[in-house]
Amino acid sequence: MIAALKTSPPLTPPVPAAPAAPAAPAVPDLRDIAPPVDVFPYPTWMIVVAALLAALVLGALIYAIVRAIRRRAPAPPPSPQSIALRELRDLQQRVKQAAPYEFSIAVSDVLRRYVSAAYRVHAVEQTSPEFLAAIAQSVKFSAAERQQLAEFLERCDLIKFARIDADSGESERLIESAFRFVEGGR
Repeated sequence: MIAALKTSPPLTPPVPAAPAAPAAPAVPDLRDIAPPVDVFPYPTWMIVVAALLAALVLGALIYAIVRAIRRRAPAPPPSPQSIALRELRDLQQRVKQAAPYEFSIAVSDVLRRYVSAAYRVHAVEQTSPEFLAAIAQSVKFSAAERQQLAEFLERCDLIKFARIDADSGESERLIESAFRFVEGGR
């Protein structure tokens, strides 16, 4: 063995090895990224207050609209003149077809209702002489209006009570006279 030692190469001191890299720690199993979470930017109390304010504003707006509608003044009633003119136009369309007797009654009624409403005189309940006597001293009527009413009522009375023979021409004169009085009146 000695001989074996002699033949072996000299021993060299071992070369120190490079320091070993530190061992990586054990990697646990990685989970995937979680999906985003919806986060409302306002707290609940803010949402409730905003909803209450919106309801309050809406209620105030509805109240104001309803109040304005209720306050709106109703349309004024038609004037006695416009009512009489409308009724006379309706009668004028039937002047050829209506019998003079019925037509004179209808025209006289329209004019009497007009005078009652416009001048506050009870023309409907009075006979022609009573009515003419009542307006004789009235300052509400001019002398021309009194004369025009007297002529109109006299023609109507002749047709209604004296039963004179009248034709559609007399009915046309009656309606024209009534139109002149109403349009010239108030």
